[in-house]
Amino acid sequence: ELRSKLRGSSLAEILVYAEWKLRFHSLYTILLYGQICFSTPSSTGLYFSRQWAVRMKSFAPAYKKLLRSGELTQRARIARQHQKSCDLCARYCRVDRSETLGACRIAQTARIASYGPHHGEEGPLRGWRGSGTIFFSSCNLHCQYCQNSDISQNINGPKVGPDDMAVIMLRMQSAGCHNINLVSPSHVVAEILDGLVLAAENGLHLPLVFNTGGYDSMEALALLDGVIDIYMPDMKYSDPAIGLRLSKVRNYPQVNREAVREMHRQVGDLVMDSNGIAQRGLLVRHLVLPGGLAGTAGAVEFLAQEISPHTYLNLMDQYYPAYRANEYPPLDRRLTRREFEEALALAHAAGLTRLD
Repeated sequence: ELRSKLRGSSLAEILVYAEWKLRFHSLYTILLYGQICFSTPSSTGLYFSRQWAVRMKSFAPAYKKLLRSGELTQRARIARQHQKSCDLCARYCRVDRSETLGACRIAQTARIASYGPHHGEEGPLRGWRGSGTIFFSSCNLHCQYCQNSDISQNINGPKVGPDDMAVIMLRMQSAGCHNINLVSPSHVVAEILDGLVLAAENGLHLPLVFNTGGYDSMEALALLDGVIDIYMPDMKYSDPAIGLRLSKVRNYPQVNREAVREMHRQVGDLVMDSNGIAQRGLLVRHLVLPGGLAGTAGAVEFLAQEISPHTYLNLMDQYYPAYRANEYPPLDRRLTRREFEEALALAHAAGLTRLD
């Protein structure tokens, strides 16, 4: 029956690579014929305002224009030069990564822990075909409660050069993913740009998501201007002392807010297509921590007053003790319902209108 509906098209393998970990939210039929066919968009339970919708025909990823002008290739070259005295994240290690490892412990070749269609992201990213996530090994933050510490605090996964990274991006596009979602990318900006040049030259046309812990340098963001379509930074803390204690970085709120301002300047508020799939803009994540350690009031007031009251904010309630959290009370317990409701009330009171 499926074959007849597709006029004799062959049924391809369900999984392109064994490490793809699909978390099904409903019954899907995967047909690799230039795309993956799932249930219709109306069955995904996505809710969005038509105010933020754009026609799909009007969308082209930002990096395509830079590719045509040759600027994308030039950005990749410049990024490699920055690695000689690395300032590609806000730690500013200033090491020559061809000779010395910085805080991220990655030299000049990215390591990828896993990749594949992911159905656990925000609705505008996952849609009904999944977000094409690439989980980079290591991180420029050392969060003591990290829920992905096996990836972020360890060097796992194979080294992946530009050719292989381009192949990964293109395979996820062929698999029907709505976007390419770069997870923990801050320390591998140069490597990503190298891979993107090759992928774009060979037909990549999906939006790029920069899914970051929010401790990004202005130098890196300048290289990404006109490259990234969707910025998705964390806003972790409003108190620099807490950022130093829990993530081992200095001046997190100052650095983070400067980065979020620049991201919004580049891409604006989040815009979606007529099916509620994100095309371009800023999407912020804020994980509410026990005991008010995340400084939610400061984060939501900053977004509403200095960025936009229409900022798309995912206020997250899924905190649980992980990694070394037991050494940092009150992180040794789960978030209470009351704590999350108080955080939600703060976001509403600040005037934010788009909460996930």
